[in-house]
Amino acid sequence: QVQLVESGGGLVQAGGSLRLSCAPSGRTFSSNAMAWFRQAPGKEREFVAAISGSAVSTYYADSVKGRFTISRDYAKTTVYLQMNSLKPEDTAVYYCAARSMTRVASTTLRTYDYWGQGTQVTFSS
Repeated sequence: QVQLVESGGGLVQAGGSLRLSCAPSGRTFSSNAMAWFRQAPGKEREFVAAISGSAVSTYYADSVKGRFTISRDYAKTTVYLQMNSLKPEDTAVYYCAARSMTRVASTTLRTYDYWGQGTQVTFSS
């Protein structure tokens, strides 16, 4: 069974940082595009960041550009989301996603075939 397992979420204060990790099991996605999405309470799931299979191309939502960085470690087949300068509006469940057949990154939710269970990021005042 193919799974994407996220970790690294938690409580964070103003200006704080977190690094989320996404590790696949059941198969590798080292040549596939992967992405992070998030869903805040009462809102639809939205795009955060994406990385191509070669890691040459990355894409970010305007709301996180300059603060978040997506990267991948081919040796560990893990994708990361480094989140800096966190804000209250970053509070959400963060989901890792993978495309099954392509290296090309996408910002569109429906183009991703595999999803993790999510990891919670909560802003603490």
